[in-house]
Amino acid sequence: MAEEFRLRSVAVAVYGPAALFGLAEGAMLPVVALSAIDRGATTPVAALIGALLGIGALATNIPAGILATRVGERKSMLLAAAVSAVGLVLCLVNIGTGPGALVLYGAGVLLIGAASAVYSLARQSYLTESVPLHMRARALSTLGGTMRVGLFLGPFAGAAVMQFWGQSGAYYLSLAAVLAAGVVVYRVPDLETTAEHRAAAAAITTWGMIKRKWRVYATLGVGILLLSGIRQTRQTVVPLWAAHLGLSPTASSLIYGFAGAIDALVFYPAGKVMDRHGRRWVAVPSAFVLGASFVLMPLTHGAVLLAVVAMVMGFGNGVGSGIVMTLGADVSPAVGRPTHIGVWNELADVGSGLGPLLLAGVTALAGLGFGIVVSGLVGFAAAGALWTWIPRPSRGLRPAAVRGPPP
Repeated sequence: MAEEFRLRSVAVAVYGPAALFGLAEGAMLPVVALSAIDRGATTPVAALIGALLGIGALATNIPAGILATRVGERKSMLLAAAVSAVGLVLCLVNIGTGPGALVLYGAGVLLIGAASAVYSLARQSYLTESVPLHMRARALSTLGGTMRVGLFLGPFAGAAVMQFWGQSGAYYLSLAAVLAAGVVVYRVPDLETTAEHRAAAAAITTWGMIKRKWRVYATLGVGILLLSGIRQTRQTVVPLWAAHLGLSPTASSLIYGFAGAIDALVFYPAGKVMDRHGRRWVAVPSAFVLGASFVLMPLTHGAVLLAVVAMVMGFGNGVGSGIVMTLGADVSPAVGRPTHIGVWNELADVGSGLGPLLLAGVTALAGLGFGIVVSGLVGFAAAGALWTWIPRPSRGLRPAAVRGPPP
């Protein structure tokens, strides 16, 4: 019955919109910098505008927890779809070149980043509340996997559409996907809850949650920060090392695509392992394999070996699909879960921001190869932290009873 419940009640409500949001993001990401340059941006300014996606998410994680607590997960997802649509419309408005055009476009990108944080938190909270505990890791790893599939297919779909409508076609595709996700979310039921539960959750402030869970954030949260750092950096090192080897952009893209395909294919078995044997059996190997693939990358001197290492990297990242969400759910309180997830996601996003900065800093001082190796050491540190601080089910994991959508 638990399997039937998950497939029928949660797949449509969460996985469908997650894939659509991933498709929307994947379609627009390759053209963000190009669109900024078309509006008159220099290369550094275009990079800054691209970074607004992450900045928007960082600024919105904690407010997203407050929003989901007050209005509920479903309404938060609907609002995220609406804000994302507004952001995409702003990206489509082209008033020429110059500061005004860049400000308008940057505002659109910033709104999309903020909306992604709200939607990510709301879907994670919704799924955690809806799914039986013994299937939590499978449910959340599948959530991460469907988002990866969307991100993987998005650039290809965007490229096809741009053949007919030019660069704007990527944004039109993203807008259609976001609106479709909103329609799906609109048709799903709200989570059942009581007035007492809502009042108790609303009374929990972010600072109160931090004081209550500070030991978790200072230990396991650090492991999540480190893991998120190396996972984000992996998106940069393959193209950088391919360019260092003198490979063509086409070869670099193919290698990146092969790694992405492996990444998108291995999420569900990892979830089953986590549910049956514990979170360590996936979290620690995922971080270790990522670290090892980084350390091995500077030893590659051609396309074939680089492709092999990149696919190992994709495997390491793919088997860890959903691990950040799963661990965040495992240590979340019964009351105030969205507030906790907001803080948790903030830690992960801080790591995602610091990882590429570490690579850039060490590369500037000692060269790209050394920078990649140092980034790999972050993966080993993450593996050690996760091994040490992931709660053992017998004494540390006592998740609250889940609420579910009405029948």
